[in-house]
Amino acid sequence: MAVENRIVEADEAGMRLDRWFKLHYPGIGFANLQKLLRSGQVRLDGGRVKADARVAAGQKVRVPPAVVGATSPAPRGGDRLTANTIRDRHDGDVLAAMLLHEDDKVLVFNKPAGLAVQGGSGVNRHVDGMLEAMRSRKGEKPRLVHRIDRETSGILVVARTRGAAAKLAASFRQRNTTKTYWAVCKGVPPKPTGRISTYLVRERTAHGDRMRVARHGEPDADHAETQYAIIDRASNNLSWLELRPVSGRTHQLRIHTAHAGFPIIGDVKYFNVENWALPGGIQNRLHLHARRIEIPHPDGGILDVTASLPPHMTQTFNLLGFDELAGVARAEDG
Repeated sequence: MAVENRIVEADEAGMRLDRWFKLHYPGIGFANLQKLLRSGQVRLDGGRVKADARVAAGQKVRVPPAVVGATSPAPRGGDRLTANTIRDRHDGDVLAAMLLHEDDKVLVFNKPAGLAVQGGSGVNRHVDGMLEAMRSRKGEKPRLVHRIDRETSGILVVARTRGAAAKLAASFRQRNTTKTYWAVCKGVPPKPTGRISTYLVRERTAHGDRMRVARHGEPDADHAETQYAIIDRASNNLSWLELRPVSGRTHQLRIHTAHAGFPIIGDVKYFNVENWALPGGIQNRLHLHARRIEIPHPDGGILDVTASLPPHMTQTFNLLGFDELAGVARAEDG
């Protein structure tokens, strides 16, 4: 194959060069692209350039033969990432596969279930560590502004700058953010919509820290509120719920649903599975997904991003006959 020289289109202006390559040559990995850039085999308007350079309309990208054939489909938004691909791929490639939204201030990822957001005991690879691969030319590393549990999949918002981090964190703290989760639960709530309001406190157990429902006035107890709605059900055995946390306590959705009598399937911490068998074909993994976020953008306006389901929940939806479009229609209706 020969060298290609491709012209950047008008609607691609402002795109990072590595994202431009992912769009046109999805089979090229981040590590390989970096090598080609360092050796000068990839050039922009004839000059050497780095992966985070922004392309402009009309610029010419030199594409070497090693890249021209790299056209196999790449995973999008984390929906094809597995434990093996996460382990084997370069951090930059994993993050690129998870990426849902990118601009100068904000990154939004679709985090796969099983990938930790931060380090801890026995955690060797996590999103916070991976973000080293996305340092800017000024050396600034993207910053976490919130967290989701390791076994929960879905939306994770990251700030690219210190100023953006302060504004985004304030939006979470001041509850100016709307977070929507999807869950598959054992049982069906008695009402189509409802509210769960309790106090929660952290306690240490032989199996690690966990949250429990507390009495009002109990030391260190914090108020927590969750709104829920039934989207669909499989007889009276399982339900697909939309969950919206008004507060943001640790494990809030997991303990609230369990406390209310419809625990999330696959939750080994809060769901006592004694005398209950998981329906055939459904994986014993946490069925909780951060589906959508609506958050004020640091530069103004509202950033609204939706994340596709992880593979194990897609499999469950197919088995139970849940139509994802029903959840989309509900979201559009408010």
